[in-house]
Order: sequence, then C-alpha cells, then structure tokens
Amino acid sequence: MVEKSRPVLVLAMPDPWDARALAIVAPLTSQIRNCRGEVDLGKPRWLPKRSAVNVQGIASFDHGRLARRMGALTSTQFDAVKDSLRDILGL
Repeated sequence: MVEKSRPVLVLAMPDPWDARALAIVAPLTSQIRNCRGEVDLGKPRWLPKRSAVNVQGIASFDHGRLARRMGALTSTQFDAVKDSLRDILGL
C-alpha cells in the first residue's frame, strides 16, 4: 500500500538521547469545517490552498518519516495553535 504524503505541523521533535525517536505532529487540512480544535492558517505561501491545523488529530511517529520542511507558522499562528491545544486538552 502506498502512503500519500501529508503536511503536518511539527509540535515536538525528540532529543537525540530519547528512548523513542517520536515526533509529535498535528495534521494540516484544506477541508476547513470551522470547528473547535481547528486553527485557520489562511493561505500560506508554501501550501496550495487555504488550510488549517487540526489539533484534534495530534499524533506521534518516528521522526525519520518527516520528509522535508515546507514552511513555518508566524508566532501569532503558533500561539493560536497552543491556545487551541490547551482548550481541547483542558489544560
């Protein structure tokens, strides 16, 4: 089975001495539903469409599966992601 490459926001990368080499990520989506846990990014220059971070979809996987860096969020956008994570996780 062939996996399609999907854009993600990297939330945490493992330190070299970590027992598990897991990156923690949140998927990006162009299927914007304006629901809780979704942070609208507008249309970043490094993505083909208007997109959002889906913080409800956080996941972890081997950092070696990350293919390439596409771009970066502004500090305002990343603050919105952190606020949404706090909200969704009740922190």
